[in-house]
Amino acid sequence: MATVKLENITKRFGDLIALDDITLDIQDQEFFVLLGQTGAGKTTTLRCIAGLDKPEEGTIYLDGVSVNDKTPAERDVAFVFQSHILYPHLSVYENMAFPLHPRRLSAEEIDRRVRDIAQMLHIEHLLMRSPNQLSGGETQRVGLGRAMVRRPQVFLMDEPISNLDAKLRTEMRAEIRWRQRELGTTTFYVTHDQIEAMSMADRIAILEAGSIQQLGTPSDIYNHPVNLFVAGFIGNPSMNCIRCDISSTNGELHLKLANDTENDNSVTIQDAGIAKVLNDTASNRDTIFGAHAEDVIVSHQTIPNAFQAEVYSVEPLGAETIVEVTLGTDAAGAHTILKAVTAPNFEAEIGQYLYVSFVAERMYFFDKTTGNAIL
Repeated sequence: MATVKLENITKRFGDLIALDDITLDIQDQEFFVLLGQTGAGKTTTLRCIAGLDKPEEGTIYLDGVSVNDKTPAERDVAFVFQSHILYPHLSVYENMAFPLHPRRLSAEEIDRRVRDIAQMLHIEHLLMRSPNQLSGGETQRVGLGRAMVRRPQVFLMDEPISNLDAKLRTEMRAEIRWRQRELGTTTFYVTHDQIEAMSMADRIAILEAGSIQQLGTPSDIYNHPVNLFVAGFIGNPSMNCIRCDISSTNGELHLKLANDTENDNSVTIQDAGIAKVLNDTASNRDTIFGAHAEDVIVSHQTIPNAFQAEVYSVEPLGAETIVEVTLGTDAAGAHTILKAVTAPNFEAEIGQYLYVSFVAERMYFFDKTTGNAIL
């Protein structure tokens, strides 16, 4: 198959810098996900790899060979688009076979490839249908199959399942990942959906405003966000990020959340490692506290190292319940909200007070000015 390397790629559209000195190295057979919000530069990255856009600076390598001067046809990549456009006058079989005709393969070889991929994707029964007879999920499978029959070095996938309903998206996430492993084809997949990224990727690069914010495995990025943007983007719910004060009394570090409210939302920082780092690095800084919602502990009963907060909302989701508490209001009257993931049978009512604490070793802190992680 192939490796893909982007080295110092910069792409401009007039005065807009769409990609700003991007460097990425995708390994052979890797399922690599580029994750970012709309307008971050994800599709532009794919188009540069495919040869549809040309970067002003930098080099793109496929299998160690520069392809900057190669046409899209010479790059041997298959682009799977967000909206699969099938030729309406051709059958499913003919749509899947279409990209093979320029390769001058025999009719027998074309037939074998189409039927092998159709069997792999469980769409053999659709081969003689026309595109207007297909459901959304079937159309996605046919579009994927049309790319797969080519046996390219690299799949480039541009949000291929974002137009499907939630159930089909879940099914297609598993389907695409399974087929990619089966084929062993290097895959560069872009999405705005962090659940897609976390569930499918070997590694993720998070892109914002044309710059890579963080690169790593899903676990690395979730457990060690490098800045506030990543912390607030990854996770469902995303990480709680709340302004705070850190003070020392009698050798103990104390954390007060929502320091511009009148409420005393204070706990002691009990993890010795965290306390040492904060003592060394967080003094005289404007600091943001972070905690994943599953690391927020709420209870009707008194618990150690906790404060009380009023329930703001309760969202039962079946497998879990999301409880939001308010830490008070600021000068403008806006509530500072803290989210907790609780057991599905946890019951609470709006306006009720709960005790709130945190998993001691799962506290995060960020510099408010730079946004960078302190620890």
